[in-house]
Amino acid sequence: MAYDEDLANRVRELVGREPGITERRMFGGLAMMRGGHMSVVVRGAGGLMVRVDPAEVEAALAEPGATATVMRGREMRGWVTVEPAACERDADLARWVDRGLRCARALPAK
Repeated sequence: MAYDEDLANRVRELVGREPGITERRMFGGLAMMRGGHMSVVVRGAGGLMVRVDPAEVEAALAEPGATATVMRGREMRGWVTVEPAACERDADLARWVDRGLRCARALPAK
């Protein structure tokens, strides 16, 4: 399944001024990389996959539409999946994208 181009463009607008952002197609979606680290992925299955500081995972999972990210039967620590409805509003999308960028900024560049 191809990722949602409209959502990808909305994410691009939010990360457009961030230094060191590159895009990479992966997992059937489009990953926004900062300093070589994935920060936000526009998922092929819809919605987002967001990198989250381990100290903030519980709070992120308590938000509406957020679930633990599971790939190939394994939970990916430090990642949250956000359903499409939970990122329809611009303010919600901006909050999720900012969370992913903050986490990636804290990592050393590759």
